[in-house]
Formats: sequence, C-alpha cells, structure tokens
Amino acid sequence: MNSYLAVIEKCKDTGLFVGYVPGFQGAHSQGETLEELKKNLIEVIELLLEEGSPIFESEFIGTEEICLN
Repeated sequence: MNSYLAVIEKCKDTGLFVGYVPGFQGAHSQGETLEELKKNLIEVIELLLEEGSPIFESEFIGTEEICLN
C-alpha cells in the first residue's frame, strides 16, 4: 500500500476544500467536505498511477511557523 501526504486548504471564495500532493504533478482535487476531497484525491492518484510510478518534482519537507515582531 502506498501513501501520499496531501496539503489541504479551504478556498475563501468558494468554501471548497482544495488538496494536492506536493511535487506529484496532476495530483490535486477539491470537494465540498473533507471526506469528498479525500475520495476525489484517491481517484485522481489511482488514475495517475495507472500511467506508472510518479516522478516527484519536489520533496515535501514540512511546515514552519514564521513569527513577525
């Protein structure tokens, strides 16, 4: 079983959840709920994997909080 880390944001204009897998070209989707987004991302990733193993354009390292004085 493969697993992929997705970044999820909520669009203020549409209210939709938007997710993507960093560095995995084409691995992005949206949904009205987090559950719908996850289902949609799984479908997209499965379709992309039918074309073969992905070559990642970058590597997700993490997040960092930046505090300004």
